[in-house]
Amino acid sequence: MSAITGIFHLNEEPINIQHGCDLMRALQKYPADTIQTWHLDSIFLGCHVQWITPESVGEQLPFYDYERQCAITSDAIIDNRKELFERLQIEPSHQKHITDSELILRSYYKWGEDAPKYLMGDFAFMIWDKKQQRLFGARDFSGSRTLYYYKNHKKFAFCTIIEPLLTLPFIEKKLNEQWLAEYLAIAGMMDAVDTSITPYQHIEQVPPSHSILIEKNKVTLKRYSHLTKGKTLKLKSDEEYVEAFQHVFQEAVTARLRTYGKVGAQLSGGLDSGAVVSFAVKKLKMENKQLHTFSYIPPSDFKDLTPKYLVADERPYIKSTVDYVGGIVDHYCDFKGKDSYSDIDDYLDILEMPYKYFGNSFWLKGMFEKALEADVNLLLNGDRGNFTVSWGSALDYYTLLLRRFQWNRLNKELLAYRNNFGGSRLRYLKVLARNGLPIMDRLFSRSPPDEVLRFINPSFAERTSVYSTFEKYEMEHTGRYGNPDMFEFRKKHFEDVFHWNASNTLASKLSLRYSVWKRDPTNDLRVVQFCLSVPESQYVQNGMTRALIRRATENYLPDQVRLNERVRGVQGADWVHRMIPNWEAFREEVLQLRLDQRTLEYIDGQSLQAALIKLEQQPVVEDDSNPHYKFLMQALIVHRFLKKFN
Repeated sequence: MSAITGIFHLNEEPINIQHGCDLMRALQKYPADTIQTWHLDSIFLGCHVQWITPESVGEQLPFYDYERQCAITSDAIIDNRKELFERLQIEPSHQKHITDSELILRSYYKWGEDAPKYLMGDFAFMIWDKKQQRLFGARDFSGSRTLYYYKNHKKFAFCTIIEPLLTLPFIEKKLNEQWLAEYLAIAGMMDAVDTSITPYQHIEQVPPSHSILIEKNKVTLKRYSHLTKGKTLKLKSDEEYVEAFQHVFQEAVTARLRTYGKVGAQLSGGLDSGAVVSFAVKKLKMENKQLHTFSYIPPSDFKDLTPKYLVADERPYIKSTVDYVGGIVDHYCDFKGKDSYSDIDDYLDILEMPYKYFGNSFWLKGMFEKALEADVNLLLNGDRGNFTVSWGSALDYYTLLLRRFQWNRLNKELLAYRNNFGGSRLRYLKVLARNGLPIMDRLFSRSPPDEVLRFINPSFAERTSVYSTFEKYEMEHTGRYGNPDMFEFRKKHFEDVFHWNASNTLASKLSLRYSVWKRDPTNDLRVVQFCLSVPESQYVQNGMTRALIRRATENYLPDQVRLNERVRGVQGADWVHRMIPNWEAFREEVLQLRLDQRTLEYIDGQSLQAALIKLEQQPVVEDDSNPHYKFLMQALIVHRFLKKFN
């Protein structure tokens, strides 16, 4: 992970070098292997370089090509190097040492503004083309690296991080209420549906899957990648689907092992991270290398009262994977003394914006800290797996069969599902009828809806017209899609780029903070495209959910993990338990929110009061999903963020 920055004077005035120095000085809080700058006339480029890949060690960045008169600064790891070598006709003798930045630059020479279409990996870059007098850049398809910018009629400035931009004298630090309205109105983990805006009114960002062109005093954003299901893959047998999956997944994992340092991986007791680890070890063993795994576990004094189908301590499954796979140095991290409340200010400093995943904040950041302690500079994970490699919900698939009137297949599958999970076919048919036919849902439903606390102040919502924005994306006032169909939701997940922004912003900024690059093979573009092309019948078979990855990991993972469909791990179930030593401080601080008129301008006062009433009772440590606790934590995070604008 490197931080890139730059300034371009649209009116061709010479660069004020002091402004470039201000940008670079603001980046000094982050670790760097080397710090380099380049400037010429009206353009300044800088890079706060962290070495990750072997080719990046000692790399000159920004890099200027005197012959072509183009300069590049980049924060990138390119994964399809072999393909690019062939397309760009790079001599074999040059392939070993050519950097990813040079590959991006050569791609720009060949394809111009279409260059990002040919790049696979995690990247954000900017290229200065002197001959064309233009600045061109892009962010990878899922936004794995951040890229913010400011523009007016005279100046354009960009940076990986927001804070350095705010040090420039011509940029005013001002709250963007439109971003805040979207953030508050969305009930889920997303931050905003408009991926071009940020919490700062004058700071914008390049959205995932977009390029940016600054030419002739005009800034143009263009989407270059659209992920759709496309043509369905048709192979001759189930075995061929397994072999095809293993090939593309191994390719994705292997591409993400390219580092001059040690390799680590987050490992839970589940399929996604287990698959990543097992495929990674297969390759690392060939090189006589070991894989460091980092696994979250609750503290020893936590009593797990989660339902029987959930497990907070996944060590039995994790150890089973470690022993079966071999070649692993395993680390078990209970993050003793860490909690969500104590982390708030540090997270706001890292993210530069409010966040919603406070229940997992202590271990998400803690994984990077532990990796750094183990001298690991590359951390694998399987975060995108639910929508790619381990796709396959049985009941959703059976609902699809019901809608298509495929009775024979449905009957066969329900018999197999009953044998695996128990229960009667009639019971499952009622569930399917409710899922597939809304009128049946209304007839059979007996349970009241879950309590939902409205977070956004209704007056603020009306003033910003935030719900009208949601309607453009066919979303309800909660920021959720009205259609509960999982297949449609998966389609939307890849079509609408805002789903990726919050999680990838966190990964990007944690990577920069700790100089540990987080990499996800389940998010590889080749893997995503392959998984979208696979027929649904491969994902659910013989009553088995997530059937493709279970079959593909035979002889990779132990059956205890591979065939486990009874329980699943849950991280962060102990977040309330961890806060008990600070509960009184938390309580006193949130009580003060009743008197903070600025905070109440944005959040719903009635919901706040209802949550505070619940807070009068003793905390229930096992109630990690309590909506009142969650409301108050989120309100407190927003309150502290707003204080930064005083």
